[in-house]
Amino acid sequence: MFHVILHRPEIPPNTGNVIRLCANTGCTLHLIRPLGFELDRKSVQRAGMDYAQLAELKVHGSLAECLAQIPQASVFAIETGAAMMYTQAQFKPGDAVVFGSESSGLPATLLEGIEAARRLSIPMRPGNRSLNLANAVAVVVYEAWRQQGFASPP
Repeated sequence: MFHVILHRPEIPPNTGNVIRLCANTGCTLHLIRPLGFELDRKSVQRAGMDYAQLAELKVHGSLAECLAQIPQASVFAIETGAAMMYTQAQFKPGDAVVFGSESSGLPATLLEGIEAARRLSIPMRPGNRSLNLANAVAVVVYEAWRQQGFASPP
């Protein structure tokens, strides 16, 4: 299906919710270190660890290491203030979507490596800073899956 990449996530319940989302949509979840928590049952169980065996989860030391393992993926970044909305993107199975940490988003150096047409935003009311990470992932994953007719992954 799709690759969801969380770059340096900090809040265990958000990651737990994304694990659950990925288990239910067939996406592969990639976590980029450092993580703001230990990836164990106690840290993320309330939000989704009971789904961990149903989700494909990979942990990487860097974004470059992650992308090297999925070289065929078109990479999109979700970032507040990007000119193009996530609904304007044409997602295809195998694409990857990168989300930043809860406190700081995606680093500028990382964004510079992704072409402007693949930097996407989620619309919000003026003056608001950002959505909850797990909510943002859900919004984008379901749009990408909707574009595929909600087809199940092979």
